[in-house]
Amino acid sequence: MHLPFARSERSSVGIEWELALVDKDSGDLRQVAQTVLDAVEPTDGSQHPHIRQELLLNTVEVVSGVCRTVGDAGRDLEAAIEEIRVLTDPLRVELMSAGTHPFARWAQQKVTDKERYATLIDRTQWWGRQMLIYGVHVHVGIEDRAKVLPISRAMLGYFAHLQSLSASSPFWGGKDTGYASNRALMFQQLPTAGLGFQFETWEQLEGYVGDMMHTGVIDQFDEVRWDLRPSPRFGTLETRICDGATNLTEVLALAALNHCLVEHLSTLLDQGKELPTIPAWFAQENKWRSARYGMDAIIILDRAGNEELVTEAVSKLLVELEPVAARLGCLAELDDVRLILRRGASYQRQRAVARRNGGELDAVVRALVAEMRAGRPL
Repeated sequence: MHLPFARSERSSVGIEWELALVDKDSGDLRQVAQTVLDAVEPTDGSQHPHIRQELLLNTVEVVSGVCRTVGDAGRDLEAAIEEIRVLTDPLRVELMSAGTHPFARWAQQKVTDKERYATLIDRTQWWGRQMLIYGVHVHVGIEDRAKVLPISRAMLGYFAHLQSLSASSPFWGGKDTGYASNRALMFQQLPTAGLGFQFETWEQLEGYVGDMMHTGVIDQFDEVRWDLRPSPRFGTLETRICDGATNLTEVLALAALNHCLVEHLSTLLDQGKELPTIPAWFAQENKWRSARYGMDAIIILDRAGNEELVTEAVSKLLVELEPVAARLGCLAELDDVRLILRRGASYQRQRAVARRNGGELDAVVRALVAEMRAGRPL
């Protein structure tokens, strides 16, 4: 199996952000994605460059172009959202994002009429139908294929940092799950999803893909849905760790952290240094801890098993990455990670809203919609 890796500019960046369509009055999900997509479709029948289809008809995805800075990517997302609102406002539909909708029922959601989605649901059945989840994906360009897997392995050491900061799915089907990110553990139930394998060589990855295609597990590489995966088509490393962020400020803060980490690790490789890694069993434990405890997670830092509160680890990491952020032009966005540390992650804010409103989750949806409108945490 030959898996070519496209040429891309080093540390170029792109962002994908999944958005829920919710009823302005009830807060429940609305199945109007196709209406939106039909209205924004270019006259030549091509795909809109920044507004995309997703698995469920309650969801649209906004995507940036290939950008030099996180700020540029953010402007693409903001323009796409404004274009969508021209259509959704008259329908009394709001945009919302979080790892999960607080009270919507998965069995009531309709799947987009597309063969690839029908095939997914046919194969995965109950688990596939429950994928009522939303995320943020960040692509960072890597100029040399030989760097991709070492950087991917090293990024596992920062998995918990990203998942804890982005955790925004404490509720599922109207109940508090006790988890900061229920989405993280839901999504890994799909075949080929989850942490993936720590391959040492590109040839091993090609062997895996060949085996999966030969046995009918996948038909194309994009059906490998790991939390961290190479994206050969774009020449990037794609990070799919983060829950859906509830506002643009946090999307860009998380993207900046991701952007800086990849560039930092790439620079270490250029200097001939060995990248830090953790064993797969520690990576798996860190994923569970950050999904369960979020900002209160005690994470495993290194191969020796040293541990630290994730918020303290993030604070130190931000200082370390400031020179990288200056080079990448995202100092302001990286500094907004500290806003999450001060205000709490979205799962914490959602629970606080629920407590103030006697457990009523429609109030949580209103708060999420308000954050989306404001473009910042409230």
